[in-house]
Amino acid sequence: MSVALVTGGSRGIGRVIAENLAKDGFNIAICYSGNEQAAQETIELCKKHGVQAMFIKADVSNSGEVTELFAQIKELLGPVEVLVNNAGITKDGLLLRMTEEDFDKVIDINLKGTFLCTKVAIKDMLKAKVGRIINITSIVGVQGNPGQSNYCASKAGIIGFTKSVAREYGSKNITVNAIAPGFIQTAMTDVLPEDVKNAYLKQIPLARFGTAEDVANVVSFLASEKASYITGQVIEVTGGM
Repeated sequence: MSVALVTGGSRGIGRVIAENLAKDGFNIAICYSGNEQAAQETIELCKKHGVQAMFIKADVSNSGEVTELFAQIKELLGPVEVLVNNAGITKDGLLLRMTEEDFDKVIDINLKGTFLCTKVAIKDMLKAKVGRIINITSIVGVQGNPGQSNYCASKAGIIGFTKSVAREYGSKNITVNAIAPGFIQTAMTDVLPEDVKNAYLKQIPLARFGTAEDVANVVSFLASEKASYITGQVIEVTGGM
């Protein structure tokens, strides 16, 4: 049974991605940064589908912790065959008010974290001559968004990183793709004012916000054999926004 790692898998979109992959028959590993109870809840959901599942606390921006993360997964479950780089944070603010620390932290977790996890994962994928890397970016990495220059830069960077690594390792049967969600209903978006939500809704031709399942379904497809001839792509899950 293949092993899938979902970074930032304790809550929100990451949790649903992990459970979906468990339904698909993958043994599941997730890493989390702070909420151990939420991580445990995700693992219990995954185990209900008859697979092995584990969680590890790790800072994806720390190369030592990332190396140890993959070593523990390999020891307990086996080498990672599907990597979902989902871990991400926001520290929003207008450019002139944004601190250097807030810029660096977002780039470190979102972009550098994707780089570090991919670099370690790809070593075992090369030995196995198969691998699926799925990077969660954002539509704002394509379009930009006021007050999110750090976040948009990190997500745009993931797109360039995805396309480059796809070209480097395509001949080794390793596919690398990105998913760019639009407005997805999560605990993070639930707290937005109604007028802000309504303004977004008017931009969406399908006239509804996305769900975590909408994103997770695309992850499941890209992790499957059905997507074996797709690499270097950015799939927008935005309702046409």
